[in-house]
Order: sequence, then C-alpha cells, then structure tokens
Amino acid sequence: MDRNLVYPGAIPLDTDILSLNRNAMVAFGFLAQACLGTNTVVDGLACTPTSPASSAVQIGPGSISQLNVVDSSAYGSLAADTSDALVKMGINLTAQTITGLVAPTSSGQSIAYLIEATLSETDVDPLVLAYYNAADPSQPYSGPNGSNVAQNTLRKQSVQLQVKAGAPATTGSQALPPVDNGWVGLYSITVGYGQLAVTSTNIAVLPLAPFINFKLPQLRPGFASGVQAFNTPGEFTFTVPDGVTQVEAEVWGAGSGSFASVSGMPSGGAGGGGYARGRVTSLTAGALIGVVVGAGGSGGTGSTNPTTGGSSSFGTISATGGGLNPQANTSSPQNGAPGGLGVGGDFNAGGSAGQAGISNVGGLGGAAPLGGTQNSGTAGNSGIFPGGGASGAGTGADGNQANPGASGAHGCVIVRW
Repeated sequence: MDRNLVYPGAIPLDTDILSLNRNAMVAFGFLAQACLGTNTVVDGLACTPTSPASSAVQIGPGSISQLNVVDSSAYGSLAADTSDALVKMGINLTAQTITGLVAPTSSGQSIAYLIEATLSETDVDPLVLAYYNAADPSQPYSGPNGSNVAQNTLRKQSVQLQVKAGAPATTGSQALPPVDNGWVGLYSITVGYGQLAVTSTNIAVLPLAPFINFKLPQLRPGFASGVQAFNTPGEFTFTVPDGVTQVEAEVWGAGSGSFASVSGMPSGGAGGGGYARGRVTSLTAGALIGVVVGAGGSGGTGSTNPTTGGSSSFGTISATGGGLNPQANTSSPQNGAPGGLGVGGDFNAGGSAGQAGISNVGGLGGAAPLGGTQNSGTAGNSGIFPGGGASGAGTGADGNQANPGASGAHGCVIVRW
C-alpha cells in the first residue's frame, strides 16, 4: 500500500489528502479481490415486503463488490485513472424502497419484475467552499476566486438499484426481463391480476444472484477442519458445508459372515471389505452427495448359509464387501473367503482373505485395510470394525462339533474437509 510523505513546516497540498484516500481505496480493493475474486459479489440487500404491505418492496442495507477502474474521471486535482482495474465496494447504509410493482390489468395474467443492482460512483454533497484570498487573507473567497460556485465534496460509492418489468402473460408463463449489461440480477417479484400488495411468497432470489452465502467465521479451509463419519448401515446424504469446495472420503466395505463348521471339519474365515480413499473436487455449498454404508454379512448356521458383506460408497468412490468361500464338508476343510476391493479412489486397496480352517480350529477372519483380523474360537467370532470378516467356526477339542459362524463387521464412510 502506497503512503504519502509529509514534512514539518511543508505547506500541505490538496493532493496529500486526495492521494491518501485513493491509496486506501486501492489497498482495500486489492484485499477484496484477494478474498472475493473479481466477479461481482453482493452481501445483505435483503428484499422484503413493506409494512404495511403495499405494491412496493424494501431492499435492506448491504453492499456490492464489483470490478471497475480506479477513477473514471478526475478526482479533485488527481487525474483520472481508467487503465488500472480495481474491485470497488458500493455500500447502502439504509433501506431503499422499490415502487411501481403494479398488477396486470387482464384477468388470469401475472407479471414478473426484475430487481437488479450495480456499483454507482457519483460526486455529491455540493458546498460553496472557502478559498484562501492572497490579497486579503482575513477575507476568504466564497468558492474558487470568489465565484460563489458550489463544488461536490464527496465521491460516493453506493449500490444502485432498479426494477424492470416483464411482459404480462398468462399466469405460469410470465417471463423475467433480461439483466442489463453491467448489472446483476438479484430478485424476481411476481404480481398477479388484482393483487394490491406484495407478500414474501411473491419474492424469489434469482438462482445466479451473487450473494455471499457464508461469512469468514464459517469458512474451514483445508482438510482436518471438519469431519463427518457414517458408521451404521444404510443410505444417507452428505451436504457440502458452506465455504467448502472439496472433500476427502474414506470408504470401507463390510466384512462377510462365516460358515458354520460341520462335524470333523472347521470353517474358513470370512473376507474383509475393500477400501478406497479419494478427493472429490469442484463442489458447491449445499450440494448433496449420496452415501451408502454396507452392512456386515450374517453368520451361517447348520441350516443357513452366511451372506456377503455389503458395499459402501461416497458418490463415485466405493468399496465392495468381503466375499464367501465354499462351505466345508466332511471330506475337505473350508478355505478362507476373498476380500473386497476399492474402486474409484485416489488410493484403492483390497481387504484380506480369511484364513482356511486348520485341524479343529476355524480360520482367522480377514481384515479390511486399517482394521484387524479376528481370532478364531469354537464358534465363529464377529468381524472387527470397520469391515472385518468373521472368523470361522471350529469343531471343538474332539473335532466332532458343528458350531455356528458369525457376522461380519459393518462398513464405514468418513468425510473430511
């Protein structure tokens, strides 16, 4: 930021003050550009019905930040600067009333009004100023050279608002007029035949209106500033938080269940779920992303077979559940079940397969990545979360028992931003 130099005893110049104001405006303009970019941004300027309701609306206090030039005309003694681009902010400190929202005159018709805004920069507040009179310093001139001419004393930057009427048409087919060049559309207001007052239901924010939807305290830049975990089976929706444009998701598929053992042969361990991790970019606040958490497979008994682990997903990033292995029989032990796979992530990994049953002992349950294997027991043991496969069932010390299998662990989805 440029700063003026002044010295003790030096005669002050009008450009000292003018340059100070311009330098401060330039500095704040580039700060606004660093935070908001160069696209037009609007804050505040809420549109509400009047009280009592009438054929007018009020636009509340607010601001508009818009790319412009430093000065389109001379600023006091400083020359115009139209070659340098600058983000400027116009501010309205008080509410403004928009009138003229009249209803159409034909039954069955409605009319759509557009409220648009732009940055306005005007020189205002004219005063007849006192000037130094070298011939008689005790009697200052009124106006330059005693001309008694009033001069503007403020270059005001504000939000200029205007309303444009569309063409009346059959209700439901009325069209909004186009936004003027250099302006931005903020609201549409629909008024029907015979309507004497505008209500809140007639006012709608335009989809492309450049309102700031979040404030700095709500911003969470980078990763590990926010986290949401989905640990229970089912279908869910993740809503992109304000100020977030990318997230990272970790996805685990669920573990499968294990078979029951049969007399003389233990069952193998169940497969662990797959794993995928990846970033999802180019998001907008409020966007909805589908989330699925797979359920752990059920354990087998003597009369029922186990089930595979369910797949989990976050958008296009997914991980399949652990698979099933052949059932043991009296002549051959059961091998371990295969693990699931990760798909669509920046990093994809498979779950480990279950261990085959050995002697009288059931096989170890396979692990999902970052999870653990499950130790075997006489009956099968449930898989370890997240996504672990169940251990196989043993046949007891005498080798003649038939014991049930166990269920796999549920999958999981963790989202970080």
